[in-house]
Amino acid sequence: MIDIETMSILVVDDMKSMRLTIRKMLRNLNIGKTLRFAENGKEGLAILSNTPCHLAIIDWNMPVMNGTQMMGLLRKNPDLRDMPVIMVTAENERDIVSEVAESEIDAYLLKPLTLEALDKKIKTVVYNFNNPDQATRHLLRARECEEAKDYEGAIEQTRLALIHKPTASRILRKLGLIHFKIGKSGIGEKCLQKAMSVNRQDTISRDHLARFYMKKQKYEKAAGIYLEIMSLSTRYFATAMGLGEKLIANEYKSLAIEIFTKVIVKSGKKSPFQDKIIDICLDNREYVFPKQLLDRSIRDNPSNYDVIHKAGLVYYDTNDFDQALTYFKMVDSHKTGHVEAKLFIAKIYHMNKKMLKADDYLNQILRIDPKNEEALALRREL
Repeated sequence: MIDIETMSILVVDDMKSMRLTIRKMLRNLNIGKTLRFAENGKEGLAILSNTPCHLAIIDWNMPVMNGTQMMGLLRKNPDLRDMPVIMVTAENERDIVSEVAESEIDAYLLKPLTLEALDKKIKTVVYNFNNPDQATRHLLRARECEEAKDYEGAIEQTRLALIHKPTASRILRKLGLIHFKIGKSGIGEKCLQKAMSVNRQDTISRDHLARFYMKKQKYEKAAGIYLEIMSLSTRYFATAMGLGEKLIANEYKSLAIEIFTKVIVKSGKKSPFQDKIIDICLDNREYVFPKQLLDRSIRDNPSNYDVIHKAGLVYYDTNDFDQALTYFKMVDSHKTGHVEAKLFIAKIYHMNKKMLKADDYLNQILRIDPKNEEALALRREL
């Protein structure tokens, strides 16, 4: 049992001003006797490993280790997993809504905090901890059974929990995962599908089901689910990229491009995934899409000569020598010592039988690098 007035509370927030604000609020509300503070999730976990607390108030957006990462590690720790957690965020985004809807966060608060909201959330969370409902009691028993490898008992207790909360996607997901564990994948699949249908924001169940389809090489089904997931959350881009790579390698190019396009659109104009997507496409001999990405990137940032040079290489490899020459000359005019760009310009002029122009660029290269073997070989051809 947790006592509101005497309990110990851990506050994890990277902003000192917020930590002080929460401290002042808790004192004014006469909530908690012992308060501990951490600047990020890693520090918070270190504190809890030595001095367990009754309640954690965790900021969602922090450096080093954010609230979601800390939460995941807490729930995996047998000594800490049942501790109530309130997540605090200033980011009123869909990611947060879906995360709270599907995960084991007990409550969340939006900044700026108010005394009334903080008081109400803490008291509700503590009351629920002290007075668990029937569904929670059955889920705790199910966990005990599962840890004892009594999977039939775990299934029975989870089904009893569902009687009390028939539309709880977390319980349906749990039931499905236990069935996957004992090899009954057909039932597990149906449970996850049901969890998805009752909670449109449940990305965790969707992720589990999509991974199952990937293992079964049902790539089209997996792609459809990840396209849904990315409309709800930005947390699954890396997994979606992996699926896109499998799709393109297995001749599902249009689906792969649809996945890649969504990743780029959802991750913003300066997507950190774009270079990787271009490389995946080129490795699998898909050229149209990376050309589009490179052309757009050049329009958006015409002074990024690394991208312009890469575009030149792609156009050169696909025998579009006129466009390749345009890009290589753009690089050469702004980065006069760029030997590789000069070499490709020389090669294109040589192919077009413009020997004097080719020779001029070869001379430029050899002045910079007198032992350049490719330039010397091309000079012998001239």
